Amino acid sequence: MTVAPESPAATSPSLITTLPGHWYTSPSVFRREQEHLFEAMWFCAVRSADLDRPGAFRTVQVGRESVLITRNRAGELRAFLNICRHRGARLCTEESGTVRRSLQCPYHAWTYDLDGRLTAAPNLQSMPDVDRTERGLLPVRLREWLGYAWVCLADEPPSFEETVVGAVAERLGDAEAVERYGVAGLSLGRRIEYDIKANWKLIVENFMECYHCATIHPELTEVLPEFADGLAAQYFVGHGAEFAEEAQGFTVDGSAGFDRITGIADEQDRRYYAITVQPQVFINLVPDHVIFHRMFPLAADRTLVSCDWLYVPDVVASERDLSKSVELFHRVNTQDFDACERTQPAMDSRAYRRGGVLVPSEHHIGAFHRWVTDHVPTPEAEECP
Repeated sequence: MTVAPESPAATSPSLITTLPGHWYTSPSVFRREQEHLFEAMWFCAVRSADLDRPGAFRTVQVGRESVLITRNRAGELRAFLNICRHRGARLCTEESGTVRRSLQCPYHAWTYDLDGRLTAAPNLQSMPDVDRTERGLLPVRLREWLGYAWVCLADEPPSFEETVVGAVAERLGDAEAVERYGVAGLSLGRRIEYDIKANWKLIVENFMECYHCATIHPELTEVLPEFADGLAAQYFVGHGAEFAEEAQGFTVDGSAGFDRITGIADEQDRRYYAITVQPQVFINLVPDHVIFHRMFPLAADRTLVSCDWLYVPDVVASERDLSKSVELFHRVNTQDFDACERTQPAMDSRAYRRGGVLVPSEHHIGAFHRWVTDHVPTPEAEECP
């Protein structure tokens, strides 16, 4: 779950150490993270509305596995490992698509219905002892929340309420606070995907702190002036950064946005809330829209980030101009990801062999590092490279 930020006591040292550099570059470390984090925890895979009809499917990389998510004939989402049970061919080779009634392996034509049951194969009738359910696709646990499908590959998944819902409640101080935004009922206004040449942990660390905000985010600090002081809003449970007095909305030039989302509390108005849900989700809440990031770590030095801008359905349906609203956080994303890409090469330098340091306003990142090392076993040979 997301760890609570820690306020350094007056007696705490000003500088504390980060993870060593090889934690950001080593293929073996990344492989263990795939196994013990991305394949063991709840992973936000797709927006449910992207699968808008029976037969729609999407494939998603979760750790080392390709996961296939479909909508069955009853309109329910199902998730499976994207592997044919015959000879192991990848069942769906496209990222997305729609089928009529079944999924067919392109190798030997083994065919499965949208609930994963084996329904046909060449000469299957001559093999009456084959159990079509047992030889069906291997299922993956799936939960829907906030309009997204979350999957978990673990045989015994951790509690969704404790690790996912609990992370949001811990940040906001109230599990109901995020529900007031009606995220599941919002519509997708824009999606931008970023292919970042940096380790996923550098992206999480960047999102968790605002020590860099005054340096690289001029547009953001114009709208959220307290960020110029270097304290991230995530540092304080329940706190949302207040809009500048002259800012009319959360837009690139501070101009007015759209009507406030019905249901949010008065104290949430003109506030920005940032939430990290380990291991790969960022949620950003503002009065008139929600920005939802999903990270897909692909290698030790490569991460795909899919960012959705979500609005009240009437705003999207009316084709109102979203550009100033989208542009603000698109610039923030670009600025952040450029910084992460500038940092990645140094992770392999002898200067970073034992890591760097965190200043007091970044000390809560140390809790994230402990969360990672608590979950990812480290062979003795890699403790001090």
